[in-house]
Amino acid sequence: MTKVSAYIRKYWYMYAAALICMVIQVGLDMVSPQVTARLIDDVLGKGKTGLLPGLLLMIFIIGTGRALFGYWKEFLFDKTASRIGNGIRQTLFTHIQGLSVDYFDRTNTGELMSRVKDDVDKIWNAVGYVGMLVLEVTIHTSIILVCMFRLNRELFIIPVIAMPLVAVTAIILENRLGKVYEEISEENAVLNTVAQENISGVHTVKAFAREPFEIKKFLSHNQRYYELNMKQSKVLMRYQPLFQLVSRLLPIIAVIYGGFLVIDGSITLGTLGAFSEYCTNIVWPMEMLGWLLNDLASGVASNGKIQKIFAQQSAIPEPESPVSLKQPENASLEFDRVTWKVEDKTILKEVSFTLEPGKTLGIMGATGSGKTSLVQLLMRLFDVTEGEIRIGGIDIRRLSLEELRRFAAPVLQDVFLFSDTVRANISMGCKEQPSDEEIWRALKDSCAEEFIRELKEGLDTLIGERGIGLSGGQKQRISMARAFVRHAPLLILDDSTSALDMETEREIQSLLAEKKGQTSLIIAHRISAVCHADEIIVLEEGKVKERGTHRQLMEKKGYYYETYLSQYGAEEGREEKCL
Repeated sequence: MTKVSAYIRKYWYMYAAALICMVIQVGLDMVSPQVTARLIDDVLGKGKTGLLPGLLLMIFIIGTGRALFGYWKEFLFDKTASRIGNGIRQTLFTHIQGLSVDYFDRTNTGELMSRVKDDVDKIWNAVGYVGMLVLEVTIHTSIILVCMFRLNRELFIIPVIAMPLVAVTAIILENRLGKVYEEISEENAVLNTVAQENISGVHTVKAFAREPFEIKKFLSHNQRYYELNMKQSKVLMRYQPLFQLVSRLLPIIAVIYGGFLVIDGSITLGTLGAFSEYCTNIVWPMEMLGWLLNDLASGVASNGKIQKIFAQQSAIPEPESPVSLKQPENASLEFDRVTWKVEDKTILKEVSFTLEPGKTLGIMGATGSGKTSLVQLLMRLFDVTEGEIRIGGIDIRRLSLEELRRFAAPVLQDVFLFSDTVRANISMGCKEQPSDEEIWRALKDSCAEEFIRELKEGLDTLIGERGIGLSGGQKQRISMARAFVRHAPLLILDDSTSALDMETEREIQSLLAEKKGQTSLIIAHRISAVCHADEIIVLEEGKVKERGTHRQLMEKKGYYYETYLSQYGAEEGREEKCL
């Protein structure tokens, strides 16, 4: 469910029970002035002291009943609002997780954080405490007006004149506050984004001595946020005094006018006392109306923002009738004339190759040649513009996203570690929790075992946000262990040894060579990472420029050969090195 109205319908029975408790509580409030009138007219006026114990008992019952039903009213509203807020937040987060990568490329993290936390909280508030008070104000005022009308029609004219004035003012206030809240919500998202980016990139900020600039940037958005909130306060304060003026004048005018009616003998003193008490009871709804509309407008604005996210659809749809791979471990990978365009820019053009089970394919090329794009298309983070990518002869668009992404274990170029234990970071891609023995084996294969054992808590050591506290090479090795422990049919290494020293890289390459039958796709800048591959493809501007084995490409003396010379400084005729 994505709409608030759907949640309200789902929990209608809880709202109904809360509403019944509210009506009873308000009804008891309405009975109280009638008891007051009896006390004044019968006990004090006529001296019927025998009625006093019964009337006092009624006052006690009314007070107890109000407390009891008031408690259940608030409890039910709070519990229902908590369920709705919890449901909306879960649904929103699940929806966001299902959106494709292109949405996150154009949406700030801070904005999404604001929607998931702040905006859901405002809706929670609107359907809970604020919504309860809006209903209570409506029911309370309606019943009071009926009681006033039945009590005395002449005095009833006074609130009838006052209420339309309050209603018109409330409508104007709500419209103006709604516009202000739109701006506040937007600026709140920007402020969160600036803060989140600055804190995440604190090392870069300090390395370039950017603290003064970042502080100035944050303060400018913070000032804008302050100004918008002051604008909201000014709108509220412009109309709030009118609510208070009407609420204060209403009982005074009623008492003065009613006093003349008592003198004329039109009404009794008890009737005036009851009417005065009704006027007092109708005052608090008028005083709270501005504040309630303020919070309600905030909730409506937040719901509008959230609904815009729910309206977003993933650009990578799940197949209606997905096909399953029968033997994924024996499936080949084929790129058949794959072309990928982003807007008017061609990233890849007619790229074709086949990777047979148990073989290794190396991909090389300059920065921006499209190497990582191959992985993004294979994992269906994006879809090809033309051509097909097939696994075991099946177009990957016919596979479920879960099955497709379990086919490969990627070690991505941009290493991301979560603020969790070493064990949790390594096992995050597994269907079932791997044993410690399996995790240590994967750490050994990625040359990470030694430094993990040196950690005070070992596998239970908490890693800082994004791996803070670890070197680039250590993070890469943990990322490799995460891929190894999955035992996926295809291992993808996207520039996964760039932060490692040559000795560690040589050891990892040796361990990879021992993994017999492992299908591997290796993307690298270093020739040492791909030279042992069964086939090497060199990309240039999204096209296949060269392909062949290490020996064949060296003999061509093209881009691959030039790269070899630049990395090893070899002269023509010198013995080739392939680490």
